[in-house]
Amino acid sequence: MPDAGYLTIGKVVKRLQQRYPDLSVSKVRYLEDEGLITPARTPGGYRLYSQHDINRLETILHLQKTRFLPLQVIKEELERGESGTSPAGTVSGLPVGLAQQDDDETTNRLHPIDRMPEITGAPVSFVRQLAEVGVIPLKRSPHGRDLVDGHDLQLIRVCHELSRFGIGPRNLRQYVTASNRESAMFEQALVVYARKGGGVEAELTDERRERFVQACDQMLALTNQVRDALIRRQLDTTYKEMGVRQGIDRPAGD
Repeated sequence: MPDAGYLTIGKVVKRLQQRYPDLSVSKVRYLEDEGLITPARTPGGYRLYSQHDINRLETILHLQKTRFLPLQVIKEELERGESGTSPAGTVSGLPVGLAQQDDDETTNRLHPIDRMPEITGAPVSFVRQLAEVGVIPLKRSPHGRDLVDGHDLQLIRVCHELSRFGIGPRNLRQYVTASNRESAMFEQALVVYARKGGGVEAELTDERRERFVQACDQMLALTNQVRDALIRRQLDTTYKEMGVRQGIDRPAGD
């Protein structure tokens, strides 16, 4: 296969590391093992990445970084997008309004709260409510202005989209409480994981750090599946009461 226009795994990592500093060769290989990317191979077994592969990889990394989606969900959404089965009004299975990508300058700075309608589409009052229930923190400028961290912009958009379904900031308080409990559970699980891998006092090399990131991704994916299964089971009664036939008339993606 001609390798013109193709990059090796090392060059791909080097190209994307400025935007995703935690990216490593081992993480790219892990994403391949999980079936999210499928680079070409030379007769000698070396991976070669096309521009399509690189774009797909960057999409995966962006969804992880800004939308906190587990790998299995990302894989399903990418497959829907490629097969053309994403619902109308979506990009890779996500509402068009949530498909906006913030650049590094926007993400890595603080923004006055009065610019939120322009940046996220959410009213200032809505953003303040999110802060009041603990979904996002607000910072105070030396001049007394409330500022929003750029890393929280996508979360604000997601919460605003949820409000269309009647799920407002007060409803999201339970997720703040749950995330506090679950983060403690995850921290304990990582301590156990570290002990199995040589102890918590072992030197935190790039490889060990990457293993921890992968372990977190897997735990998030698995716990999300448990959560989804439990909620869907509870909703089955509602579906039946509404006359929705399981597996036939449910919304796409269910």
